[in-house]
Amino acid sequence: MPKRIGILGGLTPESTVTYYEQIVHSWQRQHHDHRYPEIVVYSVSFQEFEDWMEAGEWDAIGQALSVAIGRLAAAGADFAVMATNTMHLLFDRLQAASPIPLLSIVDVTASAIKAARLSTVGLLGTRFTMEKPFYAEGLARHGLTTLVPAEHERRDVHRIIMEELSMGVLRDASRARCLEIIDRLAGLGAEGIVLGCTEIPLLVGPEHTKVPLFDTAALHAEAALHRATG
Repeated sequence: MPKRIGILGGLTPESTVTYYEQIVHSWQRQHHDHRYPEIVVYSVSFQEFEDWMEAGEWDAIGQALSVAIGRLAAAGADFAVMATNTMHLLFDRLQAASPIPLLSIVDVTASAIKAARLSTVGLLGTRFTMEKPFYAEGLARHGLTTLVPAEHERRDVHRIIMEELSMGVLRDASRARCLEIIDRLAGLGAEGIVLGCTEIPLLVGPEHTKVPLFDTAALHAEAALHRATG
């Protein structure tokens, strides 16, 4: 019997929809029926998390996420995914306190990079994902090297994510800016680019660049489906 998937969503709503659709549609493409696993979604209110991040109140974030994971477990989820990259900064702490297993987006992404036989990747995401060490260190545990954009580029990517993509706003100028940054990272030696924010693939896809892209939301959702049915 398939395991019941828990999705901790709302961080942001755009990515939550992506996870649900990816899991369901991937099953349908593979099996041509509607027997996809049961899914429990718990969506938090993003504003308080945004406020906590800006204030550096990561303990408050950790406590709130632990409560949310507990609610997924109480609803019958057998394991959970957090539909966000940034909150994986707290992954080890959350896993240690969780009543159910959590599936790491960093480990899933690392597996995909290694399967592509790449060793050095660029990382785009919120400023917390790009500047805090958790993502680069997580990839390093798999023998991978991570390059991040320059400070002014990080500011631009963070603004695009928080002020546009999280609100469902897609702008050609923002896509062009992200592609400029991708090209510069490729020039510095990045063999591929980790789209380390679950909303970036809404704006930038493989049709926009020749540099290999790793869509962390799609990879994470696909891994959840595999965990549930494998």
